[in-house]
Amino acid sequence: MVRVKNLEDSLDFYCNKLGLVETKRYDNEGGRYTLVFLAAPGDVDKAQQNKSPLVELTYNWDPEDYRGGRNFGHLAYRVDDIYETCQKLMEGGVTINRPPRDGHMAFVRLPDGISIELLQKGDSLAATEPWASMENSGSW
Repeated sequence: MVRVKNLEDSLDFYCNKLGLVETKRYDNEGGRYTLVFLAAPGDVDKAQQNKSPLVELTYNWDPEDYRGGRNFGHLAYRVDDIYETCQKLMEGGVTINRPPRDGHMAFVRLPDGISIELLQKGDSLAATEPWASMENSGSW
């Protein structure tokens, strides 16, 4: 579960930029929150049948300031082409905190200030520019 400050910005990141699919949404008027459940495209059927694997976004309707976003650890997703994914995210305005210099691993910054890890499916890709010499940006 990840608590989010802005549901629209978070859904734009997770769904439009990263490619996850919303599988369920639950609004709780009494508790004043919304839960949105997301799955990787290849896991949608399994997520709908078994309710896993899913990422739960929790949006509390009353403003809260979430600090120290790294204290929960991080999420990690395997991607088909780490360079292509990072390029698409970067073009979408996403900060690449740790570029995929090794063709295997990257960290990117989410709208809520926390980072997720991206891992290349299978073997690492050959190191290539501009990624191989790109500096880190911030922390993750």
